Amino acid sequence: MRRTNRAANRILLTVVGLALLGAGAALIAAGTLPGAAETWQAIGSNLTDQARALATSAPLPDPVRSWWLAAGVVALLLGAGLSAAWLASQGGGRTPRLAEQADGARGRTVVDVGLITAAVQEALNGNRNVLASSVTAWESRNGTALRLRMQARKGTSPRELADTAEQLVQGIDAWLGHPMPVLVRITSGARTRVSSSRRAR
Repeated sequence: MRRTNRAANRILLTVVGLALLGAGAALIAAGTLPGAAETWQAIGSNLTDQARALATSAPLPDPVRSWWLAAGVVALLLGAGLSAAWLASQGGGRTPRLAEQADGARGRTVVDVGLITAAVQEALNGNRNVLASSVTAWESRNGTALRLRMQARKGTSPRELADTAEQLVQGIDAWLGHPMPVLVRITSGARTRVSSSRRAR
């Protein structure tokens, strides 16, 4: 339920990982293989000479001195801007609003996720099968969706928890007046392992 492009992220991470792996291998080779350091030094000197020749081929008045230097600075700034825009587009999708309805000149009604969270916690108050719960809302391509997480007590039947979650979802749908996509996640953890069990094992 995120807007993150997973395929693009994996491709980018693969490219960056291969580049870092290659740089590390080159450093190791320069420090261990005989003649590798001299080879890299020769390559570096050659690249430096080529850069100086390229800079003098398109001169500009001081302090810029070269069109190529100005183009390099613009390219770096453009890359930084694109990187910032890409980082800003990652993740996201989470929203504090569960539902919103406009009523013309009368205004609009907004249902906050915190209200649903409080209602779920109130409904689960006294339920010894659930140690903790949380509700979050996410923007998906098909609209807003809910994620309901419940932490089970040790020895609790998953079927009972599933029935409890179904009752909660039905109550939320009835409260909002329309069905809503809900992802139910039943988890366990350290708190589950140390909690007492109300079921025979």
